[in-house]
Amino acid sequence: MSSARVGFVIGGVQKCGTSALASYLREHPKLALPLHKEAHVFDSPDFDERWSRDDIDRRYAELLPQTDADTLCGDATPIYVFHPTLIQRIARYNPAMRWIILLRDPAQRALSHYHMERARGVERWPFWLALLFERWRLRGHSSDFSIASPLRRFSYLTRGDYARQLDALYKHFSPEQVLVLRTIDLERELDITLKRVYAFLGVPLPAALPEPRKVFAGDYRRWARHSVPSRLLGRLFSAQLQSLRERHGMALDEESPPG
Repeated sequence: MSSARVGFVIGGVQKCGTSALASYLREHPKLALPLHKEAHVFDSPDFDERWSRDDIDRRYAELLPQTDADTLCGDATPIYVFHPTLIQRIARYNPAMRWIILLRDPAQRALSHYHMERARGVERWPFWLALLFERWRLRGHSSDFSIASPLRRFSYLTRGDYARQLDALYKHFSPEQVLVLRTIDLERELDITLKRVYAFLGVPLPAALPEPRKVFAGDYRRWARHSVPSRLLGRLFSAQLQSLRERHGMALDEESPPG
């Protein structure tokens, strides 16, 4: 069997800096990503479990730029780590896949996710009610990957359960195949973080490192009145943070405001 066309994924987490990282990696001469960042191959509503590696590669061929043989191709679709089914599909496609995961304070991630859905006109409830209703909104949609699925739109709390997602990932991929980064480090220590990524992917340092910049930073100030006090919000996510520390030895400092 031929090797898979795609060798790495920025697999999550949504609203944690995946767009920024993909933008930086796209500048490397030996890395290639889809021009529109999120390929959504493995979570596509028409994904067929009978697809072979060649079938999936043909889907990617429509999305990736033309590359040399020694260029490493990747994907940056942040829903991939969110669902065990997507992880399993990727494991079947390429057991040697390398994963890059970005984690942000889950409370700030949820706020950013909520503000995005408000700005899109999708979310109508105040933030605290959206969190309260999440369990009922997601009921019956646990494996619904349709475009308008509540699983995509309203999973504010659920996507912040990083420990559960990493548990599922490590069932199929070894720790050596997974690089977990903090969003705050991408913001504050860009050069160091990018060098870690290049080493992880096995590509040389570029002649010049990318300059720091804002990438798709949403202006969600108009929805700030729907937020809840930060102390209460922190308590809502305290169990998730504790699970991440206990099961994966990772602590997340408080992040910058939603963006």
